[in-house]
Amino acid sequence: MPGLLDELVDVMNRENDIYKDLIPIASEKTRTIIKNDLTALQEITDKEQLVIERINTLERKREEVITNIGTVLSIDPKSLDMKTLIRLLGKQPKEQAKLTRIHDDLSATLKKLVAINDRNKVLIEQSLEMIDFNMNLLQSSRMMPGGNNYTKSANEEAFGGTGTRMFDAKQ
Repeated sequence: MPGLLDELVDVMNRENDIYKDLIPIASEKTRTIIKNDLTALQEITDKEQLVIERINTLERKREEVITNIGTVLSIDPKSLDMKTLIRLLGKQPKEQAKLTRIHDDLSATLKKLVAINDRNKVLIEQSLEMIDFNMNLLQSSRMMPGGNNYTKSANEEAFGGTGTRMFDAKQ
């Protein structure tokens, strides 16, 4: 079993390194979203996809190692999470410490990445709302001949033509 634990720690270290590589990419994505540079955003998304493919490969390997550990310990691998495995290693403090360290490191890295991705999600949602607002504004201005409906004395003019308002009042 020590070989399986070493393999698990190795896979998790490699995963952590790759997730750390994603942090600057996600930060670059934030700046690109703010700049509204769609070409650069597509390039960044393509980079992310390549990194995610590497993570998926390691995830499958990690699941395989967990399955093997579960088999050795006679525990259903589906119920074997990292905290349980760490607890079960109470009589092997060296392995327990290694697994605890990488688990904590990986958790911290993922927290940073999740925070950046959540911020990016909010920025994209706000950008889409602004696009929707601008589209509604353009549609409503196209539908109203003559632009505004007020004279210099601020009296409302009669609305000529069939211009229906398309502005979304939910905004």
